[in-house]
Amino acid sequence: MGPMKVLLINGSPRLNGNTHIALSEIAGALSSEGVDSDIVSIGAKAVQGCIACGKCSQLGRCAFKDPLYENIREKIISCDALIVGSPTYYAGPNGSLCALLDRLFYSCSEYLQYKPAAAVAVCRRGGASAVFDRLNKYFTINNMPVVSSQYWNSVHGAAAGEAAQDAEGLQTMRVLGRNMAWLLKNMSTARISPPESEPQIRTNFIR
Repeated sequence: MGPMKVLLINGSPRLNGNTHIALSEIAGALSSEGVDSDIVSIGAKAVQGCIACGKCSQLGRCAFKDPLYENIREKIISCDALIVGSPTYYAGPNGSLCALLDRLFYSCSEYLQYKPAAAVAVCRRGGASAVFDRLNKYFTINNMPVVSSQYWNSVHGAAAGEAAQDAEGLQTMRVLGRNMAWLLKNMSTARISPPESEPQIRTNFIR
């Protein structure tokens, strides 16, 4: 069995901006605990959103074959845990990131179940808690253990590089990384399999 790996998705259009600084701090903490990491940026190009076509239930993957989705899908299959970071736009995550996550979670849920996950929000001043809440909803609908830190997972910074000055925020990231490594190590030695799933019951309000 090879080393454990955590996939970190940088949901900012800026490759090396404040979100990258936050995720890099986590990656450093993971490395110190012997856990590998892979930071992938979604970039600044337009991202295809979900159109609710339902083809993924037949294909086992999204009907759209854009390179960004393909790349992250393959990394999701092979990773042991997931961390998603986003800047704050109007008290919400980057819309391009959500467009991608909608497709990934709808078409790749079987590869994500029971993998530990965490969300990270980066903001100038406010709105981080709303971003944190929004991103955690992806995990909590898919049987994914949510890893916590000593404070809500947020880092502050407006201009490029300012996140490096947020000492408390960066400490929160390091604690998150160590907590993620601790949970992964415990899960790797556990003798108990995940619980058996029940057939899902779906009740609609309108029939």
